[in-house]
Amino acid sequence: MADFQTSTQRAKWIFTPQKLAERYKAANQRAVQMLEKCGTTQVEVDASGSLTYPKDKVGSGDQADKKLKPLSADEERFMRAFYEAKVQEVCSAFAFPHKIQATALQYFKRFYLQWSVMQHHPKEIMLTCVYAACKIEENHVSAEEIGKGINQDHRIILKYEMAVLQSLEFDLIVYAPYRAIEGFVNNMEEFLQARDDEIQKLESLLKGATAEADKVMLTDAPLLFPPGQLALASLRIANGVLGVIDFDRYLENIVSQPNSEHTTSELTKLLDNIEYLVFTNFHNYLNNETCISKRKFY
Repeated sequence: MADFQTSTQRAKWIFTPQKLAERYKAANQRAVQMLEKCGTTQVEVDASGSLTYPKDKVGSGDQADKKLKPLSADEERFMRAFYEAKVQEVCSAFAFPHKIQATALQYFKRFYLQWSVMQHHPKEIMLTCVYAACKIEENHVSAEEIGKGINQDHRIILKYEMAVLQSLEFDLIVYAPYRAIEGFVNNMEEFLQARDDEIQKLESLLKGATAEADKVMLTDAPLLFPPGQLALASLRIANGVLGVIDFDRYLENIVSQPNSEHTTSELTKLLDNIEYLVFTNFHNYLNNETCISKRKFY
């Protein structure tokens, strides 16, 4: 059975905050340079995954080109966040399981480590990521069904499929926090030696943590932390509301296990960092609609 510790996700798609920021900045700068050189940033794609880059401007005095201003790295971040929320909306509309939603979000995040939103419109990439996630998770939904369900041309989805897979370097197996949440809740039953009433409370905790994990998936956390830590952070946030378990004591029990990589204080700090990302993402999201309404693509 596949394991996160030996996965390409752990080896290639978990970054330090500094490295992640560098990747986003580099993608933005490539698009900015393309705009300056070519007067546009749009990269054309065909169904085989072949890319056609814009040609250099013939003259330097084109007044139309001067009207186009590149998005800043922050504006790109707002744009990505807006369409990540759309991924969840589309998946909810089709009643897809959380695993498909998480896989689609990871694909979307990874794609835009390679590209700027100025080069490939995120609406088209978002739909393609949902379709690709359905295929890899063996939920057999056609591109036509997805397109029809949200009133979009399914041919766009098929056109971008190979380009998306290539940008993911064909690393398609994704580990999400949802299964880990279930595992921790089962472990909590043993930890508490739970009675019937406590089992009922743990079921509420499972539901609450799943909802919190949905919020975590909208942040950069899946590119910074392993799914087990995302799961624990989601459980801790939900438990802060529900008060089902002494979470500090539970963390001490976890780090006392032979395979633990962290002390209690180290693990607590990591969970604090994830929770901070959720908090700041909520406040940043309030600015997304304004940012998107004021800018256009190229």
